[in-house]
Amino acid sequence: MEFTREIYWNVGHGPTTLLPMYLLTLAAVFVLLREFVARVKIYKQGKPVERFDQRSRRISAMLKAVLLQAKVIRVKGPGLAHGLFFWGFGLLFLGTVLIVVQADFTDLFFGIKFLKGNFYLLFSAVLDLAGLVAIIMLGGLLVRRYLVRPDGLESKADDAIMHGLLFAILISGFVIEGARMAATEMGTPLALWSPVGLVFAKGLTAYNKETILTLHLYTWWFHLLLVMAFIVAIPFTKFRHIFTTSLNYLFADLGPTGKLVSLDLEDEEVESFGASKITDLTWKDIFDTDACTQCKRCQDRCPAHNTEKPLSPMKLINQLGDVALNNSEGSLADACDKEAIWSCTTCRACQEICPAAIEHVNKIVDMRRNLVLMEGEFPGEEVMVAMENTEVNGNPLGIGYASRGDWAEGLGIKTLAEDPEVDILYFVGCYASFDNRNIKIATAFVKLCQASGIKVGILGKEEKCCGEPMRKMGNEYLYQTLAAENVELIKGYGVKQIVTSCPHCFNTLSKDYRDFDFDIPVTNYSTYLQQLLQNGQLKLSSVDFSCTYHDSCYLGRHNDIYDAPRQLIEAVGGQIIEMDESRSEAFCCSAGGGRIMAEESLGSRINVKRVEMAVETGAPTLVSNCPFCLTMFEDGVKGADVEERLVARDITELLAERL
Repeated sequence: MEFTREIYWNVGHGPTTLLPMYLLTLAAVFVLLREFVARVKIYKQGKPVERFDQRSRRISAMLKAVLLQAKVIRVKGPGLAHGLFFWGFGLLFLGTVLIVVQADFTDLFFGIKFLKGNFYLLFSAVLDLAGLVAIIMLGGLLVRRYLVRPDGLESKADDAIMHGLLFAILISGFVIEGARMAATEMGTPLALWSPVGLVFAKGLTAYNKETILTLHLYTWWFHLLLVMAFIVAIPFTKFRHIFTTSLNYLFADLGPTGKLVSLDLEDEEVESFGASKITDLTWKDIFDTDACTQCKRCQDRCPAHNTEKPLSPMKLINQLGDVALNNSEGSLADACDKEAIWSCTTCRACQEICPAAIEHVNKIVDMRRNLVLMEGEFPGEEVMVAMENTEVNGNPLGIGYASRGDWAEGLGIKTLAEDPEVDILYFVGCYASFDNRNIKIATAFVKLCQASGIKVGILGKEEKCCGEPMRKMGNEYLYQTLAAENVELIKGYGVKQIVTSCPHCFNTLSKDYRDFDFDIPVTNYSTYLQQLLQNGQLKLSSVDFSCTYHDSCYLGRHNDIYDAPRQLIEAVGGQIIEMDESRSEAFCCSAGGGRIMAEESLGSRINVKRVEMAVETGAPTLVSNCPFCLTMFEDGVKGADVEERLVARDITELLAERL
């Protein structure tokens, strides 16, 4: 059976209408391109950044994200609805293109028809069902946006206009099909392969053919004008994300996850460090503001926003966009609210869930850098004191550096100054060196290594803070000073491998220190102990117990380490009851982003909220593997008044008890 569309030529779309139709299309596309070219000038306000390398990898990632809607459908419900709408509408678009190619080109000029026979029957059925799915999903999204709107989901006038245009385009398309079928296909086997169109066609059977043809003519032109209006409106509304979000996948950061760009603090030509104006950000940072779909997923995941603090990652990105568009000389800190900037824990929950590949954290840190380095501002006096303590004693706790290795007395380990021939350098970190509760973690780790036949060395009083909390709080100068000293010291001892018990130290040494020509392998103790267990060096007994496990942000989202800690817990008999917010969706403990040094004075406490999540599992033990997290949870258990129901412990403590 050949596909013939006599009505396609006889009403509204004969050869004489080809010219005005394509002129309209070209005019709409011209407006679309002109506006996007104008927006390119806005992006160019930003500083250069390389996002065009590794092209094959970038293109592959973009195609996967766009065509499979991989990032979008991660959130069930609205995400899946959006994905189904995209696929349905996309199939309709491709089908329309094929119809136009045949009708206006191959058949018109060469008499070639490829939409025929069984292929056309399948083609017709697929397009009909795709259109139906698109209508249903769009209807569901409209109900969610306007009738059962979740808290925080904002709608503007352009949302209603664009959604209305999409709905009208889909419905009018089926009216056109129904009119065509009513005039040419009713009662033929072909009609059965367009089930949705057939429903519309049956609704028109009461009218004579002339009326149906007239309806087809005017609806066809109305449909075309709707499509042109939608195309023209795209760059003026948030629907420009159709293009900008797709491109943002292409421009995504392919470097180590969460790694910050180091500032050249010795560049005499630089008058200001960090970001105070929009021109201090990169073009990618500004492009991010156009890629935002305002879906509020980042806001829903943000621990600061969820504890009544003034930070909304979504609003911050849109505020930056407003500055770029309307006030390029304006203050970013004032536009975004300093309290919001200081509230971030750099947990990356916003970036992990963002379906548009937007990079929130680096923008916040850049604004913090300007506030600290150029304005001398900190979120509180306690942060300034911690910075001063670190400058003097190499740690934010203010304890004399000479006692940094005292925790190891009696354990039979030496500093590298005493014996540099070791299997691993244990980079202890500040909390495990000085805090009485976290010293137990360091002690347990050393005992586990010794039981495995591993010779451990430490730096002792020579070790200084890795600088991560200072850097994330904006003090790039202090971070670089600490990093340079640590790198020179460690490389001088000829260390072959480093193990850390702090995810923040691990992330910093394994990624950020690479800017200092530091290439020594760095492993987190969870991964290291799991390897010792696997190869038989570490032997442990097993006693059944139940617990819940907290994924540290800097071990999980920053480094994708989720399984090793769980395998260790299960190896000693642990039955893990997962919290709803676990793995990549884990809720922060509140200590990241340098917040370990700051008082939490706004809203409710993040650590208490996380402890309450742990209590809801019914497990008696909350297990973590980060000194910051353990410190926060010890306080959170007291703050939530659940000391009788929950105890916070580190993985190493559980393992050491089962040697």
